[in-house]
Formats: sequence, structure tokens, C-alpha cells
Amino acid sequence: MTHPRGPRPTQITAARIGLYAFLISAALFFAVPLYVMIVTSLKTMDEIRLGQIFALPLHLDFTAWQTAWAGACAGSECTGVRMGFLNSVKITVPAVVISVLIGAVNGYALSFWRPKAGRLMFGLLMAGALVPYQIFLYPLVRAMAVMGFYNSLGGIILVHVLFGLPLVTLLFRNYFVTIPEELFKAARVDGAGFWRIFVEIMLPMALPMIVVASMFQFTGIWNDFLLGVVFAGRDKLPMTVQLNNIVNTTMGERNYNVNMAATILTAIIPLAIYFLSGRWFVRGIAAGAVKG
Repeated sequence: MTHPRGPRPTQITAARIGLYAFLISAALFFAVPLYVMIVTSLKTMDEIRLGQIFALPLHLDFTAWQTAWAGACAGSECTGVRMGFLNSVKITVPAVVISVLIGAVNGYALSFWRPKAGRLMFGLLMAGALVPYQIFLYPLVRAMAVMGFYNSLGGIILVHVLFGLPLVTLLFRNYFVTIPEELFKAARVDGAGFWRIFVEIMLPMALPMIVVASMFQFTGIWNDFLLGVVFAGRDKLPMTVQLNNIVNTTMGERNYNVNMAATILTAIIPLAIYFLSGRWFVRGIAAGAVKG
């Protein structure tokens, strides 16, 4: 990788000052609420009652975190967000894997094999991505009930796969369509078929886009509330629904430190994934942008 040559600009201009001011403001816009949540979750209720929301805690107290994880009440049940965490893992992991695999196959087929009515199918998929999914809720509930999937783990996974396929297919289709077709034709001349070309050539080349699609899907499914509360069923509620039930359950004093800790616990997995794989995500986005 070559680096740009020439001296770095050192002159401080009004434009540069304005740029830094904007960047700092944007960073504070997201960082300040997160700071308040963290320090509030580490305070006791006596400290919170003082109303000094930006003050650091006098003593680190992790009691609220323990309560949020395994003791906070949602209705009559006081199990915290622990069960919701396990349910979210059971829902998100298979839904991401299935939707990314099917989306990759769809994108590959629409890019190189171009089946009959392929453009029509691609247009219908894109229409599905543009129509708000709240419109589909009632007919989908009826259809899932008839098929016996309503209020089940398989049902909520199927719903997330269906609603995620348009975006994932679009990502892979736009990525595969920029790969030189001569590579595909050469593999065909060598006798490779649909699945062999896909598994041995296209899929390894699409690793950056697999990361991007997986992160988009993981974040969307993990943070979903509406589909989870409608389709998951009482015993399989995801973490976001458990968080909502905990925050809105009040018995006596409202424990803001527990609510903040539960909120951070709910968001910590997507944040951790972004921090750990951010380099791959940026590389995948950049690869798609250059190729597109």
C-alpha cells in the first residue's frame, strides 16, 4: 500500500477549525448519553437522587449490573435480562447465517446465471425491502398461525430471514455483478457447475461482503423489538422486549441505575462486534463502494 507523498497541511484555517468542531460535536452527541448511562448504572440510588447526572460515582457499585442481569423484575418474573440474552442468541445466530447464505446464493444466481424472469424476481425482492414491514404483520401472523410457526423459535427466525433477504440479496448482487465475467466463463469451460463455482470461487471472494451483510443483519435482528414481541411467543422473548418490560415495570421506587445497566447489557453485544470487526466492516464497505 502506497502512502500519499508531499508535506502534510499544517496551516490552521477556518475550514479546518469548523471541521474539527463538527467532528467533536458529533462525537459528543453520541458519547454524552453513553457516559450518563454508564455512570448512572454505577451509582447507588442515594447518589442518583442528588440529580448530578454528569458527576462520577463516589464509589463503584456493580449491584445494579447484577440485578439487571439476573434479578430485575419484568411483571411478576424477576429474572433480569439473562433469559432474553439467551433467546436473542438463539434467534439472531441462525437467522443471520441462513439469511446471509440464501442472500449470497440469490445474488450469485442473479449476477451470473440470470434465470428467466430474474429481473422480475429481483424487482419483487427490492419492493419487499422498500415496503414497511408493519403492513405485512397481520397477514403474516395469520399465515404463520396456519403453518403452525406462530409463537415459536422457528417462526421468529423465519420472519427475520424473510425480512432480511431483500437487503442481503441486494448487497451480494451488487458485489458479484462487478466481478469479471471472464472468471465465471473460465470456470464453466473447466466444467465447474453452479454450486462448485459458488463455493470454491465466488464465496471466498465475497468475504468482505459476507462480513458487511452479517453485521447489518446481526444489528437489525438483535435490536429488533416489534417482530420479537409479535412472533417470538412468551417463552422466547428477545432481550429488547425483556428490557422494555423491565423498564416499564415499577414496584415502588424506579431504579434508574438498574434500567441503565440493563440497557447497556442489551446493547453491548452489537457494540462489541462493531469494535472487534470494525476493520473488516470498513474494508467490506470500501470494497463494495470501489467496485460499485
